[in-house]
Amino acid sequence: MSKPSVLSGIQPTADSFHIGNWFGALRQWVQMQDSHECFYSVVDLHAITAEFDPIILRKRTLASFAQLLAVGIDPSKSTVFVQSQVPQHAQLAWVLSCITGFGEASRMTQFKDKSQKGGQERSSVGLFTYPVLQAADILLYQAQSVPVGEDQRQHLELTRDLAARFNSQFGKTFVVPEPFIVKQSAKILDLQDPAAKMSKSSPQGCIFLLDEPAVVLKKFKTALTDSGKEIKYDPANKPGISNLLSIIHAITGEEISAIESQFVNKGYGDLKVYTGELVVDKVINPFREKTLSLLGDESKLNELMNQGAIKAEKVAAKTLEDVYIKVGFKN
Repeated sequence: MSKPSVLSGIQPTADSFHIGNWFGALRQWVQMQDSHECFYSVVDLHAITAEFDPIILRKRTLASFAQLLAVGIDPSKSTVFVQSQVPQHAQLAWVLSCITGFGEASRMTQFKDKSQKGGQERSSVGLFTYPVLQAADILLYQAQSVPVGEDQRQHLELTRDLAARFNSQFGKTFVVPEPFIVKQSAKILDLQDPAAKMSKSSPQGCIFLLDEPAVVLKKFKTALTDSGKEIKYDPANKPGISNLLSIIHAITGEEISAIESQFVNKGYGDLKVYTGELVVDKVINPFREKTLSLLGDESKLNELMNQGAIKAEKVAAKTLEDVYIKVGFKN
């Protein structure tokens, strides 16, 4: 019996992934390799919907691909590839855009949010239609499951609608995907603003996986904590302390109560230093070593990228061929 298929992607819009990515999704991606047929992509087509620098984009794409391998995604178990190297993504996106209503696309909340920040006149058509490209990403591989957070749920609903619409108009072609709710081991918050999710847009509050160990330790030592002295898990009243305890729990698997008991009669500074050293030892150092080793052999990295693209295209081409026959492009 074949494994259920799953697809997910990550944009190369930063030089490094951060620990929120690692605890929130990437660890689960690694685990899913044993139970699913996995397709993991660096979605660089999505990264050009806003202003970008081609040289930086290429560098970040290579770094993102290397980091996927460094976290434990195995090319012999999964299909790991760069989106732009598989032309069927853009080809299917055009077909799907032609069965997507303008009003339907304009209701996507992420476009509303991003276009309001930058001004709608300066927003690209690509930003407007990228949920359709996202639908193509998923449907090309007949993915039965898609790991999603709340911010992507609306886009998956559009994907499901488009798959059902195409199947209804042209005959059964696509699997209608289901959301796969990733069970987060911890919700990692910003070290400088523990009311907000950790994000690359807040560099001082974000622990990047490729940060130098000294930088990581400094960020933890200067983390915003709370009034009082007691080290207790209380997200409502002690969000800063609770965030540090959550990070320890995510790494060690220890119960929060057991972690609290280790810091009885100790101060906030002790907790910050312990958390920083734990993150450096268990996460940052091994990840940096693997990533930098991969980036040190660019020809090997490009070879793995090419192999992944060939593997992905075998599946994608079969789906697109069926679509082109169904819509009358081919016999």
